[in-house]
Amino acid sequence: MADLKAFAEQLVNLTVKEVNELAQILKDEYGIEPAAAAVAVAGPAGDAAPVAEEKSTFDVILKEAGGAKLAVVKLVKDLTGLGLKEAKDLVDGAPKEVKTGVSKDEAEALKKQLEEAGAVVEIK
Repeated sequence: MADLKAFAEQLVNLTVKEVNELAQILKDEYGIEPAAAAVAVAGPAGDAAPVAEEKSTFDVILKEAGGAKLAVVKLVKDLTGLGLKEAKDLVDGAPKEVKTGVSKDEAEALKKQLEEAGAVVEIK
């Protein structure tokens, strides 16, 4: 247990450069990639870097219709309230935004519906 405490103390005291080098070694040698996270690095006393705000609205982007274009066109029509021709034009013009400024839950639900219809979708 004492060895693990000493090891943890060493990790905590690594410089930013050393942490980056460690991350590169873990990636190259073991295929382990650190999770992306917003990290605030403190400068001189009291000068903390701003932390990125969590995103509250999202855009649902249709990347491509996939193999079931007709089903995707019909679904886009229903989801957006567009006419059939406008929905087809949106699908034909992919990548295009299907919905913008929606909540995370709504974006994920839309993505799931579109993917079930065969589309390739991205949330930004």
